[in-house]
This record gives sequence, structure tokens and C-alpha cells, in this order.
Amino acid sequence: MFVVNWPTVQRTFDDLGTPLRDVTFCVLDIETTGSDRGGDGITEIGVVKVRAGECLGTMGTLVNPGRAIAPSVVVLTGITDHMVAAAPRIETVLPTLQEFVADSVIVGHNVGFDMGFINTALRRSGREPFRNTVVDTLPLARRLVRDEVPDCRLGTLASRFRLGHRPTHRALDDALATTDLLHLLLERAAGLGVMGLDDLVALPSIGHHAQAAKLRLTDALPRTPGVYRFLDARGEVLYVGKATNLRQRVRSYFGNDERRKVGGLLRETQRVAHSVTEDPLVAEVLELRYLHRLNPRYNRVGTTWQKYCYVRLTTDETWPRLVVTNEPAATGVHVGPLPSRAAAQAVIEAVQSALPIRRCTTRIGRSFRPAPGASPCRGAQLGVAMCPCTGDADEAAYWRVVAQVVAALTTSPDIVLTPLWRRVEALAIAQRYEEAAAARDRANAFAAAVHRQRLADQLRAAGELEVRLHDTVLRIHHGVLADAYVEGRLPTGLELPPPDAPAFPAPLPRDAADEVLCLARALEKASFHARLLSCTGQWAQPAAPVPEVTRLALSAA
Repeated sequence: MFVVNWPTVQRTFDDLGTPLRDVTFCVLDIETTGSDRGGDGITEIGVVKVRAGECLGTMGTLVNPGRAIAPSVVVLTGITDHMVAAAPRIETVLPTLQEFVADSVIVGHNVGFDMGFINTALRRSGREPFRNTVVDTLPLARRLVRDEVPDCRLGTLASRFRLGHRPTHRALDDALATTDLLHLLLERAAGLGVMGLDDLVALPSIGHHAQAAKLRLTDALPRTPGVYRFLDARGEVLYVGKATNLRQRVRSYFGNDERRKVGGLLRETQRVAHSVTEDPLVAEVLELRYLHRLNPRYNRVGTTWQKYCYVRLTTDETWPRLVVTNEPAATGVHVGPLPSRAAAQAVIEAVQSALPIRRCTTRIGRSFRPAPGASPCRGAQLGVAMCPCTGDADEAAYWRVVAQVVAALTTSPDIVLTPLWRRVEALAIAQRYEEAAAARDRANAFAAAVHRQRLADQLRAAGELEVRLHDTVLRIHHGVLADAYVEGRLPTGLELPPPDAPAFPAPLPRDAADEVLCLARALEKASFHARLLSCTGQWAQPAAPVPEVTRLALSAA
């Protein structure tokens, strides 16, 4: 028989940062015929709904498990076969349970046992299992009161702390006792700065962290987007990161993060500084500026921009060639900056695989004269490259090849990709898998480089750009962020200035590449709901796509 007291109003939470006083908890307990969720059944369910210390309603019912109850279970719970004979089956109870719990936070003592049985029953009846946020009072008790009690059984805790209700191995009684325990634990957790649901969920794992005492450093962090910085005793910045929720992200370092560097980072940390931003995208841009300026010891991503390089077609030479260069030159066609010399070299090899541009590194000026009897380079001997070193190449024909290279690097990447993928397929059919894999990697590297270039060029070609993304207005100057503000508020500027970025089509400097690509990718992703407010150049969203790159699964077998 059901006993249900419905609340007049049920509030829900929008995110895990919700203050605990605003969270609706459903404290749940069940009794079963045994511990095997596959074979045993539920005999009783009890649920207590609370918010801000006030009981909003209860639900309790016996359940017919469809099988006999073992004598040992009868002794433990007092529930007999006769008591459940007229009770509803679990299939009848589940819809009411789901409606009562709704989107509340589910709480229980060793709640994994209870939710295992309930979700198994839901699946068997063709219903979706609960995916609510779950709080287990057992690990919370071990974290907060373990030193005060011989064990953390519900009965022991209820007795030692003189809770208002005592467990009796009946579902609703045990749920009421667990509710009292929850309120006790919430009071204890408040002393550790736990004021939000996210803090409560993370507390059991945080509690065992060697640096848990430093959680106090996070007390002043807001639940807003921004950038955080870990500082040592000398004030040196050790690590910089971005976050959508500053408090939640920084506290997560005290959880189950097993990355090798985190332990050392937290041992050295003596202070956590933060900067609040209007939007997660602005936080990402500000993070990049801090990384470029400070080069923190514990950061790797975002601090390698000094190693970026370019692929340059030397159109200032009589016989142009493709070279890798650290800095862009005043002349030539550039692709980049690219993340490494290996990536740049892969782009060059992709072009050379598809077009017969010369592969030798000899600098050939207008006064160059080949040595008598000079032998052609290896590429020319194999018939895959033109070789002006011997004086046999036709200059007009060579410049036609150069024009194709320029087109492949700028407007028509299929000039390179189409023959490359044909070669990959032919090699794979011939079971020459290593060669096919190498050709595939060159094609992927070329496509990635061209796509990266198009994203950056498309944003930089807009000149002075003002675009609204969600509630934030972004002012972008030649690809970098000049300002960001919430519409209707006065712009205040970012705390670090943007890198210098020349007007398009000048090559993009290495120190501005990360920021330009960050903004370009974000606007590309949000192109369907970003609103253009003003633009002094050319604006096209999304950017022209690069022909799809099919990643073949090549096997050596």
C-alpha cells in the first residue's frame, strides 16, 4: 500500500554549482530478498524528500518481489511473505517512484546497492534508469566523522550522534535516519567550505588527498568563467588554466586526478589567483596570453609557440622551392605557423608527392649556371620532380607547376589531396600497407594545415570585427581579441593586451597564432547562432571546407 505525501512545489537545480540550501534531495532506502540484483527482488521502498532542512514529502510502500523471502531476511527486516502478498509488483511502483523523485538529487547510505536494484528493475520494465546526481552518505561519513565512531554503519552513526530517527531495517525508517545523517554531514561539511552541490559530490575523494588542507585556498573562488593561477611562496606562477566554473575546476585538482605533475604542483602552491571573464571563450583567450607571457613550469599546452614554423614557397627565386622557416619572409607564399617542423615537413612531402616541384635545396639565382656534366637529383632520376640544377628544365613549364603549388596551398587543396588519396588506395589494394600509411599521413597533415590556414585567414580577412556570441560582444582586431563585454554594459578591456597582429594577407606571427585559431574555431562552431554586428573587411562563416579526409584503417596483416 502506498503512503505518499506530495509537496506543493518542487524546485529543480540548473547546475552542480547550486547552493545546497536550494537543492532538493530525495533520501532513498530499499529492502530486498537478498544481495543479488539479478535474482533477488525488492520488498520495500522508502523515500524522503527534503530541501533546506524541511521535509517536503515521503513515499513508502511494500513491494511484492514475486518470490519467497528467505527466513534470515524475515528475521532481519520483519517483512514476511504474508505482508507482501497483496502489495503491488515493482512494475507498478516504478512510475510513481520516478514521478516522486523527478530530477532531485538522490541520497542513500551505501546508495550504490539501492540504485543497482532500482535501475535493474527499471531496465527490465522497459524504462530509462535514473541518471540523477547521487550523493552517498557512507563515504561522506568516512570523510567527516570517521575519527569519532568505531564504524560508519547507519545504526552506529544514528546511535553515536543521537539522530532523531533510528534505522530498523525498514525502508522508510532507514530513509528518515539517513535524512538526519545527511543534515548532520552537511553541517560538518560547511566547516570545510562546502556550500554547493559540486563541492559536496567531490568531497569524499577530495578528503583523502594529501593536500586537502589547501582546500581553503579555493574558498574565495566564484562559480563563473575565468582564468586561475597557482602561485608558489615567492609569488611565481606555477600553472595557468581556464575554467567555465572556477571554483569547481580548481577544487577538482584535490580529487582523483592522478596526473604525475598535479601532486608536485599542489605541494608547491601557496596561493590561487583568479580573473573573472564574461564568457568561457574570453577565459580561453586570456589563458593563452598568460601562458605566452609567463611560460609556467607546469604548463605544456600553450607554451610551445616559440617552436612554431612555416612552410614557404620561395617565389623570389628564379626556380621556387618549398622550405621550412622559423619566421615568415617579406616575399613568398606561406602556410602557417604550424605546430612543429615535422608537421611542416609533412606538408612539403605531400605537395612533392603530387606535383613535380624541385626537391633539391640548392639556391638557384638568375646568374646560376649548372656545372658541366652535373647529374640530376634523385627526384628527377625517378621522374617525380623537375630539376633545374642540370640546366635541362623548362622555366615556363616549371612556373606552371609553381602556379599549381600556389593554388594547392591557398584555394584548391584537392590538387594535392586527390592524387594522394588515389595513391593510398592503390597501395592498400597492392597490400603495400606501410607505404599506404605514409601517404595517408601526408594527406592528413596537408589537409589539417590547409584547414588551419583557412580558419585563421577567414577571421583575419574580416579586419575590424564585432560579433555577438550568446550574451557577449566580441571586438576582434585582425584576428585577435581587442575587447569583450556583455551587451548593455561598458567595455572594460582585458587585463592583458593582445599580441600584435598585422592586417591580412601578411603572414600571421607565431605569438598570435594560438589566439587567432582559438577565436576562429569558436566562431566556426557557433556560426549558426553568432550575430555579426559590424565588419570592415570580408566575413564568411563557416569557412570554406577542405575536401574530406578519409582515415583508412590500414593493417599490416
